[in-house]
Amino acid sequence: MKNFKKLVTLTSAGLLLSAFNPSTMTIFAKESSNSVETTESVETTEGAESEATTEESAESTEEYAFEVETDVINSDEEVIGTATFREDQEGLVTVELELEGLEEGEFGMHIHEVGLATAPTFEDAGSHFNPTDVEHGTDSETGPHAGDLPNLMVGEDGTVSETIEIPDVTLDPEGENTLNSTDGTTLIIHTEADDYETQPTGDAGDRQAAAVIFAPLEDSEFYEAESDQSSDEESSIDSEEEPEESSEESSE
Repeated sequence: MKNFKKLVTLTSAGLLLSAFNPSTMTIFAKESSNSVETTESVETTEGAESEATTEESAESTEEYAFEVETDVINSDEEVIGTATFREDQEGLVTVELELEGLEEGEFGMHIHEVGLATAPTFEDAGSHFNPTDVEHGTDSETGPHAGDLPNLMVGEDGTVSETIEIPDVTLDPEGENTLNSTDGTTLIIHTEADDYETQPTGDAGDRQAAAVIFAPLEDSEFYEAESDQSSDEESSIDSEEEPEESSEESSE
């Protein structure tokens, strides 16, 4: 899966940072009390308009504490839509899915413990995200996994447009059960329905689609695997270009 740049925006400090990641992440911070006092002290008409704009902007940015949008790909590495993870100011995490090109049916869907997704099998995403070390499924004695999600329902037109709540997780890298962990995390859609009980995956079948939520960090054992993949692609490009250069030299 191709990697894209991650965009991190801290609104209160006006900072803009970029890092190598297959998703786009926006971190919203509340406006400071000092900035509010400054806008209230402006008396001109132009200042009033500026104040209104600032208040409107503050309201929109305070709705979510974290937001991550990532592409969903199928086993042929085709982008079939997006998955947008959001955490509001109260700590509730949701994922908004906008997908197309799927077969009609009911399919298991989980968050997996490694931020890698190599088609066609997506096996490098690892097992389910399960930081509390419990059983799989809502119908099990100790479950569910923190990464267990409801089955995805796909209609006749092959599209999905829905928002799902994900309890007991966070997008905050400093939070408990964070999806933004050292090894990263990936959303996986399976080929069969999850029965919410069979161990360890709910008998949900193979993996048909995936979306990296957070890629592994540099101190992860999986970070090297991602780097090696990029190096292999670069080496392949270089080897294809070498014969052309040799040919030009011989003609001279």
